[in-house]
Amino acid sequence: MIDIQGISRSFGDRRVLDDVSFGVEGGRMTGFVGGNGAGKTTTMRIVLGVLAADAGTVTLDGAPITAQDRARFGYMPEERGLYPKMKVLEQLVYLGRLHGMSGADAKASAEGLVERLGIAERAGDTLESLSLGNQQRAQIAAALVHEPVALVLDEPFSGLDPMAVEVVVGVLRDFAAKGAPVLFSSHQLDIVERLCDDVVVIGGGRILAEGSREELRAAHSGREFALELAGPEADAGWVREAAGVEVTHLDGGVARFEAESEEAAQAVLARAVAAGAGSSVRSFAPITPTLAQIFKEVVR
Repeated sequence: MIDIQGISRSFGDRRVLDDVSFGVEGGRMTGFVGGNGAGKTTTMRIVLGVLAADAGTVTLDGAPITAQDRARFGYMPEERGLYPKMKVLEQLVYLGRLHGMSGADAKASAEGLVERLGIAERAGDTLESLSLGNQQRAQIAAALVHEPVALVLDEPFSGLDPMAVEVVVGVLRDFAAKGAPVLFSSHQLDIVERLCDDVVVIGGGRILAEGSREELRAAHSGREFALELAGPEADAGWVREAAGVEVTHLDGGVARFEAESEEAAQAVLARAVAAGAGSSVRSFAPITPTLAQIFKEVVR
């Protein structure tokens, strides 16, 4: 587990991180989301030792992270950092060797990764000759080639088409399943929601929300409800007049609405049930919010 506690960091008079604390559990994918300038990259660089924190600690399995530990981390920066004129497989093997692997092990790992990531046919080409999406796949391979004990990825899905995203998602899931902690940032909230086990939302250098997907959804659900009426006279237009309710969608017998309280929502249900003749309640339930909806709510 990577444990980040009380991290603060300023650049001149500007504080970019303010008492940031969260954990990245082993064997789990943690999505780190926030707007531009929220503090994601600075936090990741402190975890990796690229930047020093003004205050706070970062530990791995309860012990301070050493230079030897960080050498065993896998890191993918948002800015591509590989050698553009070097052949893909050649530099993956080179990077594996830099991390202490034998030539044979580095070659075997590199060949396995380019195959899984779908760029085996381009492994003998220079990086600069690849499309931007394939360069991104090569960058991910570079973060994984030395079989790291932890993985930190800054915008790993940038520039990838939907098919490539699926390939990368599979590789990352398999890596996490081995027990390593994985922290990745992304602006693509739909991918984060589908891939991650845990979510950390940062804004203005502060942690605004954190927890598992289920915990965050549970904490932010119960505000919006869906009512569906059935029958020849089904019409949910009256919901607009209900006290403590704001309708967000209305289509015949279907209404979605935000309720200021559980009592207001139950009053809508009670009226729908009491209406009786001409319509009946087909369904009534709270709407589980998406990560995008939760994100908008907590960063407001």
